[in-house]
Amino acid sequence: MTLVWLILVPMLGSVLAWLAAWWPGGAAPRWIALIILAIDLILALAAAAGSDAALPDNEAWLAQINWPWIPQLGARLHLGMDGLSLLLILLTISLGLVAVLASWSEITERLGFFHFNLLLTLAGVVGVFLAFDLLLFFFFWELMLVPMYFVIAIWGHEQRVYAATKFFLFTQGSGLLMLAAILALFFIELQQHGAATFDYFALSQAQIDPATQMWIMLGFFVAFAVKLPIVPLHTWLPDAHSEAPTAGSVILASLLLKTGAYGLLRFAVPLFPAAATAFAPVAMTLGVIGILYGALLSFAQYDIKRLIAYTSVSHMGFVLLGIYAWNTLTLRGALMQMLAHGFSTGGLFILAGALQERLHTRDMSRMGGLWSSMPRLSGLGMVFAIASLGLPGLGNFVGEFLVLVGVFQAFPMLGVAGALALVASAIYALAFVQRVFHGPRQESTTLVDLDARHLGVLAVMSAILIWFGLFPQPVFEAANRALGELQRTVFERQIAGK
Repeated sequence: MTLVWLILVPMLGSVLAWLAAWWPGGAAPRWIALIILAIDLILALAAAAGSDAALPDNEAWLAQINWPWIPQLGARLHLGMDGLSLLLILLTISLGLVAVLASWSEITERLGFFHFNLLLTLAGVVGVFLAFDLLLFFFFWELMLVPMYFVIAIWGHEQRVYAATKFFLFTQGSGLLMLAAILALFFIELQQHGAATFDYFALSQAQIDPATQMWIMLGFFVAFAVKLPIVPLHTWLPDAHSEAPTAGSVILASLLLKTGAYGLLRFAVPLFPAAATAFAPVAMTLGVIGILYGALLSFAQYDIKRLIAYTSVSHMGFVLLGIYAWNTLTLRGALMQMLAHGFSTGGLFILAGALQERLHTRDMSRMGGLWSSMPRLSGLGMVFAIASLGLPGLGNFVGEFLVLVGVFQAFPMLGVAGALALVASAIYALAFVQRVFHGPRQESTTLVDLDARHLGVLAVMSAILIWFGLFPQPVFEAANRALGELQRTVFERQIAGK
């Protein structure tokens, strides 16, 4: 039951936050969102503390439920949490709290509707990480889309409607491809076994010929590739990130991108191991292209939020590379990269939002020399920038290093090509620090440094990145069984020729 409440609490909280906009004072939606997410965090930790269910011969599960939902279609309310889901849900709730605090002074209009959309998006993300019925998974996948559209289109910047529409069309179009792939799996299972079901474990046993398996796998892959994003399906990302409000950018970069990576890791490879193995060289090449392309485009940007957006393209290329290399090192590296990127990029977007709030511009050519007037903001900006470039001692380094070492063992040329991005990332990160914080001041206006709220949030995020970098083993131990089970499933299906 705890898993249901993990989704229901932010859903019900979203309605309460919306209604609370009419309460005296006007600040109630913010406090309600904070309380709701704190409750969800306690629920996630409670679910992790117990192991109330388990699949036969499977010790990876921390909790699961499997109830009837739409019997006529064979759809079930099947939710499950293993170590992989747990880590990503904790990331979701933590960065949800960060998004609420980061938007505290930025969002001043239609507060109730803003927090309604924010909490509903987070409910969808949590649902994606828990669903093991493919129809239910698709429901949560779509649930993330509409409220995020409103967050960008209503509270975004000058080109917000264009950016929101582009985001909607890309994700909705690719989502329909995934729906077609889910229905194809459904009908194949119905034809083979006479049973209508969308259950992940039942569908993973379907016998599918290689050509059909490849087409269905591509339906899933495109949907997840758009969300990750993978070059050349990334073009919605810089516009959406740069036009969204700070909270929207944090949710987009730190969480919604991870749903694409999770989809590849949980569905695209384990459901179609033969097709995924055949497709791996193409996927890994796209990953390397994304790593290099994102790093080079980042260096060319003068809009600070577009720079951060392109760094995400580069960092998610490492995740794609790690997932399709599919060995223990790369999977651990991909997971660490997903978690560390969530905090480092989230921190950078909060700083970008703080700069835009003070300077009324995102153009780095109009910044410079800010260190003397805003030392706290500048110092934290340097911390997140060096985290982004993958400096040893921080979580991003652990993720990228494990991916590159694991890839190099099996695909040396791809490993070397991916390593070149470390040089490019150092260039764009240091250029960012130089352009924004050092050099002569471009304007003489008096600037206010970070307040205690921003300082506390960013200090905690920095500490987590350092913890990931110096003591990553607890993260690996939490996900070890889940990742091992995914590897075992793929191996057994490959042996069985499925």
